[in-house]
Amino acid sequence: MSDYGNPYGGYGNQTMTASAQLGGAPAQPQSPAPTAAELIKDTTTANFARDVMEESRKQPVLVDFWAPWCGPCRQLTPIIEKAVAEAGGRVKLVKMNIDDHPAIPGQLGIQSIPAVVAFVDGRPADGFMGALPESQVKAFIDKIAGPAGADQAAEIAAVLEEAAILLGNGDIDHAAQLFAAVIQADPDNGKALAGMAECMIVANQHQRARELLSNLPAEVAAAPEIQAQNKRLDQIEEARKLGDPVALEHTLSLNPDDHVARMNLAKIRNVEGRRDEAAEHLLLIMKRDRTFEDDGARKQLLQFFEVWGPKEPATIMARRKLSSILFS
Repeated sequence: MSDYGNPYGGYGNQTMTASAQLGGAPAQPQSPAPTAAELIKDTTTANFARDVMEESRKQPVLVDFWAPWCGPCRQLTPIIEKAVAEAGGRVKLVKMNIDDHPAIPGQLGIQSIPAVVAFVDGRPADGFMGALPESQVKAFIDKIAGPAGADQAAEIAAVLEEAAILLGNGDIDHAAQLFAAVIQADPDNGKALAGMAECMIVANQHQRARELLSNLPAEVAAAPEIQAQNKRLDQIEEARKLGDPVALEHTLSLNPDDHVARMNLAKIRNVEGRRDEAAEHLLLIMKRDRTFEDDGARKQLLQFFEVWGPKEPATIMARRKLSSILFS
């Protein structure tokens, strides 16, 4: 188990990537951002199919039809090049001098320049004419390629899904690395913060989990996943005060109707991760005495559900049995 100083302490110093493999392989470094030279190029009639048609199957390609004598073309050039560079690879820009290469613009019916045509999946998809201001050029790029941040949002979702799988498989070191990467990219991501806290809890670093979840912005702290981890920590602290589970088991062997002992044992089994057993103890109390602590067993079971989540097998099983008790 790594110390807090590696994935758990330095959770703001990771690089986000969704390429980590299951089974313990570490995440691969994120590819560097594309350079302007990679995003912007001139093309010819001979290279148009490669530079535009083929490339547009990977990401949208804007084709700027221009000529050296065109004043508005000279106005548009720095604007569109800047917008494409700032788009960070969501689109590419290919420039074609119509004086040197008139065949392609003629086939496309280009009659006035500057003219920009966006190609997507090998076909013209949209375009504009004239030297538009920067705001309109950026809006056009967002229309073609999706708004800025959409790619990162998709990547974050993929990383969180992979981290959850790793955590479920017990690989908390690599799960923590991925949660840390998301926190670096999105410091207020509730799912990533909750996932990191869960890694710490599994590693018995409860105080550090508390520190991570404390002093969060109000809207982040109110997220269900953050609340669930705080309740989980509360349950762990409570269980520490409930005595020896072996002694509680002995008490129940002598008196199965000692509901206090059974309730305490259920809480201990819950924090041990023995969720099915915890649920069964509470369900047994409900079967025998619904009045115990004002229906306390049912209320406690519902608190477990909040922490376990609706998709947890123990939740599904216990809800089914709870329904049969309540409605039989």
